[in-house]
Amino acid sequence: MANTSDIRNGLCIRYNHDIYKIIEFLHVKPGKGPAFVRTKLKSVTTGKVIDNTFSAGHKIDDVRVETHKFQYLYAEGDTFHFMNTEDYNQITLQKSSLDAPGLLKEGEVVTVIINSEDQMPLSVEMPASVILEVTATEPGVKGNTATNATKPATVETGAEVMVPLFINEGDKIKVETEKGTYKERIKE
Repeated sequence: MANTSDIRNGLCIRYNHDIYKIIEFLHVKPGKGPAFVRTKLKSVTTGKVIDNTFSAGHKIDDVRVETHKFQYLYAEGDTFHFMNTEDYNQITLQKSSLDAPGLLKEGEVVTVIINSEDQMPLSVEMPASVILEVTATEPGVKGNTATNATKPATVETGAEVMVPLFINEGDKIKVETEKGTYKERIKE
């Protein structure tokens, strides 16, 4: 058993007969009244995100987890196939357990969080950023780059990312996986 001082991003807890992963939290100590922790929880079974507030010192039931590196192989409908990089065992996960399935490129190595008790995969953590090639975008208009304007671009995985006007087809860009936003252009 843990309490609210142990709350951190990525912690898996049992709550309302389900297992949730904490994706965001904030310790709040108002001037008047008791302290509390505001959290955003994502269900590892359904992918649904809920907001919850725990009072300070509240006991939470944390789930013991292991992390393993898996390589993404391919997708088949809403099922994604991964291979353990150590023992080459393959697992399949549903699209709902992935944070950013649109940014997942074949061969990408991700961290899979597995419940220690029953060896069931709980969720997939993407790397902080991925490098993807732009496959389709409108050409930028010359002289229109002084503003902070953006345009939609389709990357090799099929996802759409808003990019600056100077990005062209064939450019490689770094995309932040947490927000799905453009970070920088990669020069080769």
